[in-house]
Amino acid sequence: MTFSIFNKQIVKITKLDLPGEASHYKMAPIERLKELTKQSLKKNKAKRASVMVLFYPNKAGETHLALILRKTYKGVHSAQVGFPGGRQEVSDLSSRHTALRETQEEIGVLQEDIRVLKKLTKIYIPPSNFFVEPFIGICEKTPQFILQQTEVEALIEVKISDLLDDGIYCTRRLSTSYATDIEVPAYILNTHVVWGATAMMLSEVRELLKQLYNH
Repeated sequence: MTFSIFNKQIVKITKLDLPGEASHYKMAPIERLKELTKQSLKKNKAKRASVMVLFYPNKAGETHLALILRKTYKGVHSAQVGFPGGRQEVSDLSSRHTALRETQEEIGVLQEDIRVLKKLTKIYIPPSNFFVEPFIGICEKTPQFILQQTEVEALIEVKISDLLDDGIYCTRRLSTSYATDIEVPAYILNTHVVWGATAMMLSEVRELLKQLYNH
């Protein structure tokens, strides 16, 4: 899909109701659902983070979504696919500001070049005890990506046509921070297995976009 067409249609997303947690649960391992329920009482003590679901045109003018492959490190999200984003700092003015700041830090897209359209349903991540707020943002020109070497292993540029293709759904047997060798729902994007919180947030994004194009 060309970005010029996408950019005209995406503004309608602001008027759509959020699919909410029901869309998250479609991509949640069953063990995670139990964990989410068990941990719900601890949410008041959770740390805060924000991520950016960033759409932009590539040099050919086609719509893409930016994902990142995180570095391998000693932590629960090591070597996983995610959105640019991170922890809310005391100096941040809002969760929206966190998403913009972290996106600039991690992939080099300037905050002033991103138009934030909508806040999505927040999600609780038990392994790291974070509440994450996702935002949909648009960059109307092809970004000059600069990756944060300490945090980001690679940029994953996903075509919107691939994101909306139901053929990306799969299941994989994985070991997580709270369960060993379990079958989890996932998406295959650019040969990467996307699961867990990122897949859960992507599920809501996919549902919103499909609502948009079915109207």
